Amino acid sequence: MLRVGLTGGLGSGKSTAAGLFAAHGAHILQSDTIGRALMEPGEAVYAAIADHFGRSVVSPDGRLDRGALAKIAFADGRVEELNAIVHPAVIARQTELAETIGARDPRAVIMVESALIFETRFAGTNETGSKPWYTRFDRVILVTAPEEVKIARFVARSAEGQQISEVRREQLETEARRRLAQQIPDEQKSSLCDYVLTNDGPLKELEWAVDHLWPILKAAA
Repeated sequence: MLRVGLTGGLGSGKSTAAGLFAAHGAHILQSDTIGRALMEPGEAVYAAIADHFGRSVVSPDGRLDRGALAKIAFADGRVEELNAIVHPAVIARQTELAETIGARDPRAVIMVESALIFETRFAGTNETGSKPWYTRFDRVILVTAPEEVKIARFVARSAEGQQISEVRREQLETEARRRLAQQIPDEQKSSLCDYVLTNDGPLKELEWAVDHLWPILKAAA
């Protein structure tokens, strides 16, 4: 099997690329989806978050109050504390799922979609000891776009098709820039990646790039 890391900053379109690769037959493991599942009541990650951050992050219905948790983690500068709980568990779950898929299909292309393949400091250890997470992949793909394009996409996604005020637009643009500032610049990531997909134009251009890259990945698997 081929382990592929698919990454990109906020608004880059990595989820769109993941969907295109999935249409070709790639097995997509989305870090955000796995993380949300592990933060459900009854999961060890849920218990660890509630214990570490306190009952203020738990809603009356017993689920995590994501708004309250986000405020504590991001606004109060405690995001690395949250990452230290969530990231190792997510990566361990991805490893488990990849091994299951690989056992069933030895020629599978297993693609982990994550914005933080290069950023996370909590990748755990393997048989070779502690190493950056991105070194565990056979190939790494970066989806990139100009910063202003990323910001515009974030605003459009947040607006959900509704008209928003200029004040709200400015707030969203500020939030997008804040998040982007916390991520390693694409220029720095690109030197560590095997493939770079520039996603700054029509969808058909990204489709063309994925269509041409897929046979290369499948042959490597």
